[in-house]
Amino acid sequence: MKFQRRQISGLYFFLFLTLIGSVAFGQVRYIPEKPLLKWTTTIKAPIFASPVTDGEQVFIGGLDSLLYSFNIKTGRMNWRFKTLGEIRSGLCLAADTLFLNGGDGFLYALARKSGTLIWKFATEGEAKYDFADYFHSTPVFYRDRLYFGSGDGSFYAINARTGQLIWKYKTGGIIHTTPAIDDNRIFFGSFDGYVYALNLADGSLAWRFKTVGHRYFPKGEVQGSPAVYGNQVFVGARDYNVYALDQEKGFCHWNKAFTRGWGLSNNIRDSVLYIGSADERVLIAADPATGKEFWKIPMEFLVFGNNAFTDSLLFVGTTIGKMHAIDRSTGIKKWSFETDSYKKYRFDYFKEDDSYRDDIYSIIKTNEQFLEVEILLGGIFSTPILYSDFLIFSSTEGTLYCIQINYP
Repeated sequence: MKFQRRQISGLYFFLFLTLIGSVAFGQVRYIPEKPLLKWTTTIKAPIFASPVTDGEQVFIGGLDSLLYSFNIKTGRMNWRFKTLGEIRSGLCLAADTLFLNGGDGFLYALARKSGTLIWKFATEGEAKYDFADYFHSTPVFYRDRLYFGSGDGSFYAINARTGQLIWKYKTGGIIHTTPAIDDNRIFFGSFDGYVYALNLADGSLAWRFKTVGHRYFPKGEVQGSPAVYGNQVFVGARDYNVYALDQEKGFCHWNKAFTRGWGLSNNIRDSVLYIGSADERVLIAADPATGKEFWKIPMEFLVFGNNAFTDSLLFVGTTIGKMHAIDRSTGIKKWSFETDSYKKYRFDYFKEDDSYRDDIYSIIKTNEQFLEVEILLGGIFSTPILYSDFLIFSSTEGTLYCIQINYP
């Protein structure tokens, strides 16, 4: 990502799987041309974090430093919890406890039903790399431990019951990626340009991999969160590369290089790797073993969040303020849902086809102003979640949307 917004075209290719069926927690009955809006709720600050649900509540944090609990059926607020920092991470839910990276240098353990503080753990402080450093590390729970990275450059393992430090590992940069765990190792990236693999037991280094770097980003800062599948770790960096690294040894099996920007969104579903890019503005379905593309489709704007899936569809948002339902077998877009702010402000900046107005550079003159426009439009930086027949996602206009995607 060169901090310059461009519009490109793409192609979609051939059929690679045939899938029909059910959403999580229920059978697909009918896929409508347009989803139905169930409810919305709005806070007074942008939201970059992704929602989490326990089936009764939806939890989300905002840049107003507040963690919210909303009723999943109505969107009405149950409770809220105040931190002292911008909340940019998702929540980790384990049994009756919520774990929150508060954006203020503290990791919090809260009672799920009430939001009551159980304990908090202090890091050496949080930090922001630059204006495009959108997220913080979401803690991951595994075998009574919590693992997360911090803006202080350290990666932490914490006792989930007591909040006591078990071990920490120091890197040379901010750690805002959400880690991935497999085979007694944990994988994460740092803004020092390395991908790390640590042994879960004691935090010792198994290996580290240095990204190539780019003329605009010579460090090759690792901003994308890793995904693991088979014997590989997939991660995107600011050097315009997505890397497939050997899980055991840390060498690179293959990389996918973009020409116009970052490929930070990577996740796996049913043996398919999905890659969403920023300024390249494409969504790719690929073979994780080789990187060979099954299909590639153009997106109207940037992709930073990961996908939610049914058996036949994937759902992904763009930072212009659109949520798309896409056929997983073909890459064909089935429908798009637009945020309220996109509908209100789109023609201040875009043409009918979502390309920039011809006079855009007289309106937007700095990289930071591009982000301000995305926030104004209700950009979707987050990863949506599915529950029953409903898709729930957040936007930078401060709104949490619940839309019904299946109905009789």
